[in-house]
Amino acid sequence: MTEYGRGPGPEPWHPEDPLYGDGGWGGQQAHVGQQSPYGGQPQQQYPQPQYGDWTQGQQPGYDQQQYQYYDEQGHQHYAGQDQQYAGQDQQQFAVHTPQQYQHQGGWDATGTHGHVPYAADPGDPYGQQPVAYGGEQPDFYGTEDAYPPPVPPGRRSPEPKTDPDPETGWDPGEDQGEHAFFAGGGDDEDADDEADSRSGRGERRGKKPVKSKKRRTGCACMVVVLVFGGGLGTVGYFGWKYYQNRFGPAPDYAGSGNGEQVTVTIPKGAGGWEIGQKLREAGVVESADAFVSALQANPKGKGLQEGVYTLEKQMSAASAVQLMLDPKSQNNVIVTPGERNAGVYAAIDKKLQLSTGTTRKIAKQQSRKLGLPSWAQTSGQVQDPLEGFLFPGTYAAAKGMKPDAILKQMVTQAKEKYAAYDLQTKAKTLGLNNAFQLVTVMSLVQAEGKTHDDFRKMAEVIYNRLKPTNTETNQLLQFDSTYNYLKGTSNIHISEKEINSNQSPYNTYTHKGLPPGPIGNPGEDAMKAALNPTHDGWIYFVATDGTTNTEFAKTYAEFQQLKDKFNATSGN
Repeated sequence: MTEYGRGPGPEPWHPEDPLYGDGGWGGQQAHVGQQSPYGGQPQQQYPQPQYGDWTQGQQPGYDQQQYQYYDEQGHQHYAGQDQQYAGQDQQQFAVHTPQQYQHQGGWDATGTHGHVPYAADPGDPYGQQPVAYGGEQPDFYGTEDAYPPPVPPGRRSPEPKTDPDPETGWDPGEDQGEHAFFAGGGDDEDADDEADSRSGRGERRGKKPVKSKKRRTGCACMVVVLVFGGGLGTVGYFGWKYYQNRFGPAPDYAGSGNGEQVTVTIPKGAGGWEIGQKLREAGVVESADAFVSALQANPKGKGLQEGVYTLEKQMSAASAVQLMLDPKSQNNVIVTPGERNAGVYAAIDKKLQLSTGTTRKIAKQQSRKLGLPSWAQTSGQVQDPLEGFLFPGTYAAAKGMKPDAILKQMVTQAKEKYAAYDLQTKAKTLGLNNAFQLVTVMSLVQAEGKTHDDFRKMAEVIYNRLKPTNTETNQLLQFDSTYNYLKGTSNIHISEKEINSNQSPYNTYTHKGLPPGPIGNPGEDAMKAALNPTHDGWIYFVATDGTTNTEFAKTYAEFQQLKDKFNATSGN
């Protein structure tokens, strides 16, 4: 294998060889005479440089022409002359003088090369023009007239040695200096330095001060630290937030509030999360999650009802739950199953801080404007048109509200419930005249029944006593509850003389059938029982213990036994 820069001959190439004979570039031959397929011009071959064994050692010229070019100093050269490699270990540059170039047709024995102008190209508008930059200028490179004069190899000064850092004592050594990034440099500076070195100006530029590098290195390191530090801080913050949201306790205030009161309305059917959200929006608790946790931890938490509550801002969730379970915090009116309207009116007056009797008066005056169903009776012997239509539940009643607004909420709730059960149709199937009578039956079931199990039996007793075929009581209900409603009392010990002397239609001892209207507000259990009574033949009942234990009988004889039992228990 031939070495890079050598011809096929045995001897190495040397710049002092007179134009290298036929051995330069492996013996150059002009390939001429080949006919071009484009208009009769000889086909011209481009020189093929030899790289060791990569070629066969021949480099033909382009129609035996050599092209001139200029280096960075403006010196003129010709292609194929300044070969830079003379073997693997030694670099020499070919030096030529203007006298060596002759206007001949190619390389000859004297080493001169003729300059022949380009052949005219019919398609080239610039044909037959002289070579650019004046090809006749002399080339002073390598002569005494060159500037700066060439320095002989023996007199060249050695490369300056990098001194150790005076502060750290660290000597980076050759090619081991600071990286351009930390030195504050960049690719552009490296490119400039390389270009200056090639052009011979590198020696005159001087070195950059070491302290400048260190200053720039410190700034660069500081930027790196800030960038990476900021990134780590951001990752740490979001990681901490993720942990808090996933595993940490819910945000919560401490203490029982800051003393600033706030009123919160909880709608009916609201769950713990919805209640917590409303409290958070009002500033009572810090998070809904904390409230839900506190509500679940309180044994009485399931008893929390809808309504209006007076609380304080910035309360702990546990304190808020405890206060909401306290009736003192509730700005509500609670209607219990079976409660009479008189008790509801009094509760509204108290919550709204109104004088006694205010709500009762408004209810009587505006009963027709509160949304009662069309089948409700508001005249005649009905003692209170709204009785039976203030449906049991919890209703907001905060100071500043009007009584009629609160009453309308209750009536609306009752109307919706009754409509859901289609009382008009059900009344006919149960032997009643209308839905209003069915509501009255419901109120009687609620008033006379003591437990949930009593309600269906009590409903059957009422329907059996109302039948025209009833020969046991002759269609008399004989309920103490109706007489107590008339009197506004709850007395279970009523003498026969007192009862028989009162002729009010609400006295079911003296008047057959149902009373003029409901005697209270039935709950949903009593409603369902009135719509689905038992069919066992019950016609009598006695509260043998006077309070909760109600027993039923089908005949008068059985009734007498239950009555004796009651007298023995009560001391009569």
